[in-house]
Amino acid sequence: MSKKRPVEIAIVSDVHLGTFGCHGKELTRYLKSIDPEVLVLNGDIIDIWQFRKSYFPKAHLKVLKQVLNMVSRGVKVYYLTGNHDELLRKFTDFEMGSFTLADKLILEVDGKKVWIFHGDIFDASIQNAKWIAKLGGWGYDLLILINSFMNWILVKMGREKYSLSKKIKNSVKKAVKYIGDFEETAAELAIDKGYDYVVCGHIHQPQMRTIMRKNGSCVYLNSGDWVENLTSLEYEEGRWSIYQYTDDHYDIEGEEEGNEGMELDLKGLIQKVTEQQEEETGKARPAGSR
Repeated sequence: MSKKRPVEIAIVSDVHLGTFGCHGKELTRYLKSIDPEVLVLNGDIIDIWQFRKSYFPKAHLKVLKQVLNMVSRGVKVYYLTGNHDELLRKFTDFEMGSFTLADKLILEVDGKKVWIFHGDIFDASIQNAKWIAKLGGWGYDLLILINSFMNWILVKMGREKYSLSKKIKNSVKKAVKYIGDFEETAAELAIDKGYDYVVCGHIHQPQMRTIMRKNGSCVYLNSGDWVENLTSLEYEEGRWSIYQYTDDHYDIEGEEEGNEGMELDLKGLIQKVTEQQEEETGKARPAGSR
């Protein structure tokens, strides 16, 4: 395997594990290729809304295995809950080793304050009519499934892939306005709170731009998703950037052969993480205490 790429902070959101549109293999390749100090999973990682007992393939389990591998190595991993995995919010502030489950996160990076949260708090359709939002989620999953089949045919014909959902988002005025309002609202709140950066997910729209107001300015960042855009946010050497996944960056053939017959020992990984936590607790315990 090629040398891992060092990254101070990596932010991934809207993976939607357990749905047909999730690109689990691609995300695992990405996670294996980086060596982050901090990994932030910014909501909608496991799609509990659309969870099916009959559909959670090995490729999706491998994503969880890779995250647990990072935790076992001491990488600081924050799982921030979103609307599709909101059931986890009852466990907010849970910590295990270097893993933390929370609703939001504030990091200080090179003297700058970074405010990170999923962003569903801005979505009135989710707050006020959850069943409509869930119906929209199922429709979106079906659209992605149809789009995947269509793209399979296009690739066989030697033509470029096409995104139905992107076409809809960019052509429907209400969708364009919603995305704009979302970004503006997040930035204005961040400016009021005195944050230099605000980082969201939720709308599956990778973005990085500075928003100016009379009372200040901040940089709005969105990590996109791993359903359509296959993007993440990275911070390294004093700058933020949007990473765009492409197969060209990875030795896919070698990887597939190497993974044949691999067993997923998630239970063993969890035990290893727990042991690490107990070891750290023991080191912190004063002499003579029990």
